Amino acid sequence: MSDGKPPKLTEIPAFLDYIAQGWDSPARTPTLVPGAAEAAAAHRQRLAAALPGRTVVVKAGRAPVRNNDTYYDFRVDSDFYWLTGCAVENAVAVIADGAATLYLPPPARPGEIGFFADAAYGELWVGPSPSVAEWSAALGVEVRPLSDFTDPMQPQDDLPRVLSELRMIKDEWEIGQLREAVDRTVEGFAAVLAELPAAIEGAGERWLQGTFDRYARAYGNGPGYPTIVGSGPHAPTLHWVRCDGPVLPDELLLLDMGLEVRSGYTADVTRTFPASGTFSPAQRQVHDLVEKAHRAGMAQVGPGHRFTDFHHAAMEVIARGLDDWGLLPVSVDEALSDQGQHHRRYLICGIGHHLGLDVHDCAQSRPEAYQGAVMEAGMVLTVEPGLYFHAHDRTLPPELRGIGVRLEDDLLVTASGAEILSDALPIDASGLERWTKEASR
Repeated sequence: MSDGKPPKLTEIPAFLDYIAQGWDSPARTPTLVPGAAEAAAAHRQRLAAALPGRTVVVKAGRAPVRNNDTYYDFRVDSDFYWLTGCAVENAVAVIADGAATLYLPPPARPGEIGFFADAAYGELWVGPSPSVAEWSAALGVEVRPLSDFTDPMQPQDDLPRVLSELRMIKDEWEIGQLREAVDRTVEGFAAVLAELPAAIEGAGERWLQGTFDRYARAYGNGPGYPTIVGSGPHAPTLHWVRCDGPVLPDELLLLDMGLEVRSGYTADVTRTFPASGTFSPAQRQVHDLVEKAHRAGMAQVGPGHRFTDFHHAAMEVIARGLDDWGLLPVSVDEALSDQGQHHRRYLICGIGHHLGLDVHDCAQSRPEAYQGAVMEAGMVLTVEPGLYFHAHDRTLPPELRGIGVRLEDDLLVTASGAEILSDALPIDASGLERWTKEASR
């Protein structure tokens, strides 16, 4: 140590001999979500039917750098998980005719230098980790070390689209995962509202955001997307994820939250609550119009309906309501025309999307297979109309400025219609008032 530097442990034979000895064998069995491996096997068969004779390569991905040598938490690629049921960073799957070979980075165990020297795979750094053989037994597929992987270099530009469109129809296992995600999310809403008094007293939006994120982390992987908590003038901002403002006692509180369960499936639910427990007349006026649009949209969800039917139904209600309030500069018909869309000033986003492993699921699909498609049983989607009246919008009367309302539910298309998975949360203003008062006592 004459140069002042500590010795390199990897170069000290005595240390290498000692660190390799005296270790028990801890439990290393992979923890899988029940049914995930079986569901993945069925998904691979669907892929084989869609791409007969093709060999495809799908990668799990890796966590991006946050700063310097610190990384964000790893979240497996959705297509990879759908096909394998495995969530291991840097893993690769080669799939042909429904059969998969997985290539995983093996752990570094006692007796290997990486055991203490490799911060990514050394068990002294990351804890006991399954071997490739243990993964193979758990998943029911061939698993090899990542070093054995050779890329077959086949064109697969169409693979993201094919997988996106296959994932539109959820099987029973996936629907069960989504039910769990929605149910846990509803519980998370209750946990957030219970903290409303503390947030109003000074802890603010971030306290409520942290409350849901903590709940989601405890009962799932975490939130399925950045939690939105918008109070008062922040509620009209579509993606208010900064959550750095106060919770104002006499204003509306918009909560857009979704818990991602261990399998990666997420809910996506929004409600707008009166922080005081009672809507003001202007707040209720806006909420009631959004509710009317929401119910009109949900009524258009079912087999045989075009995917855009619920969008158009909700938009028509919004446009007619705004016209009744004198807020449209043109007629309703002109506003609703493709050359008008004036009502969209107050609702620039779409009205819904597919839901699954991604909050905006199946996004790589062709337009004709998504917006232009007819709904089928097994699809899961959101309906989420809103009105976003910004505080600095001079087209609005003063009493409406700063009011933002969104209602969002998760729906399963069934053989005979649709099931609202998130119906444990009230939709109407009176029900939301009761929920706010009861949950925040």
